[in-house]
Amino acid sequence: TPPARVVRPVLWVTSISSVPAAAGACGGFLSRPSGRFSSPSYPGSYPNNARCVWDIEVQNNHRVTVVFRDVQLESNCNYDYIEVFDGPALSSPLIARVCHGSRDSFTSSSNFMSIRFVSDGSVTRSGFQADYYSRPSNHSTKLLCLPDRMQANVSRSYLQSLGYSASDLVILHWQDVQQCQAQVTASQVTFTIPYAGCGTTQQLDNDTITYSNTLQAAIPVGNGLIQRRPSLHLHVSCRMLRDTWVDLMYVANDNAEVQEVQYGNFAVNMSFYTSSSFAYPVTMHPYYVRLNQDLYVQAEIRRAAAPMALFVDTCVASPSSQDLPSVAYDLIRSGCVRDDTYQALPAPAPGLARFKFRSFHFLHRLPAVYLHCKVLVCRAHDPASRCRGGCQPRPKRDLGSYQEKVDVVLGPIRLQAP
Repeated sequence: TPPARVVRPVLWVTSISSVPAAAGACGGFLSRPSGRFSSPSYPGSYPNNARCVWDIEVQNNHRVTVVFRDVQLESNCNYDYIEVFDGPALSSPLIARVCHGSRDSFTSSSNFMSIRFVSDGSVTRSGFQADYYSRPSNHSTKLLCLPDRMQANVSRSYLQSLGYSASDLVILHWQDVQQCQAQVTASQVTFTIPYAGCGTTQQLDNDTITYSNTLQAAIPVGNGLIQRRPSLHLHVSCRMLRDTWVDLMYVANDNAEVQEVQYGNFAVNMSFYTSSSFAYPVTMHPYYVRLNQDLYVQAEIRRAAAPMALFVDTCVASPSSQDLPSVAYDLIRSGCVRDDTYQALPAPAPGLARFKFRSFHFLHRLPAVYLHCKVLVCRAHDPASRCRGGCQPRPKRDLGSYQEKVDVVLGPIRLQAP
């Protein structure tokens, strides 16, 4: 057996929605600072019954501007049209509906914007072409959502412009100064606010989990009974929405509001374990095993206090780590077990998924095996979620049955020499 180098197992995690859009493709994910996209086959005719969504995500604390250069659609805007959303299309406000002949531009309030193109079943034309670019947003306030906490940064010059000092800004209705006090530098005030502390509240609705808190600055006078300047409230929220984390901060100062929204991915971790106790993850790379040995795998969602469940929908084995393997063997597909040795195992928490299978080698003695798994993230207590649906060889179209699909590639696994 070749000597094993002791490091963490190699793990690739990518969201399905993060695959860049190919030229002429019907929708896709755009993450460069600027770019161009167009309707399918542009400047040729787009197809009937098109349903295309482009998700545009730029770097944190930037905003997205989309400029429609050419829009040639069916003249009736109820038939063929483009919709611009201020964030993910399924859950964000509609900024505008773009119709034939428009040459408008639109700017998001965050670093995320969605564009949806819809055509009906009859007349088609050449479609549209649009450019997008990013620009920095307001630098007075910034918010970052981390795995177990949010970090809110407020410019001291911004506070001073409103008549406040750094010491005036506190977490509203929270008394634990040691845990929740701000860190003050020459330029900014930083609050590190845990999702499970400092008065942070949690709200779960149909497709989001939102963690919220409030910062306040106020200077009372007259023994605390009156004040002569408006209170400053900064409402901060981290929202898990489908496949993304949404960082939301807005400032309420009388009738004035400033909003900053940021988006980022949450993580699903998947590892081999040495035994059915799942006490010790495998740290060898490659992972050398015996033929027909039981292999134990655990997937977990890395997000504190998030009531989410995991479901292993599909796992295929391949001798390649590439995203689209040419040679593959199904262990489980669409929740249906295809390999006799595959067995789902009980997990102590909804945010964990465990299974085992027996090792093998491909014909012609290809040197290694990689696992390509698709893991679904669902609301933990939703009886109608896909995570509770089991085997669905021909799943029905259901937009709300899960929150996220995550693709994981785990390996390589190599057989020990006889």
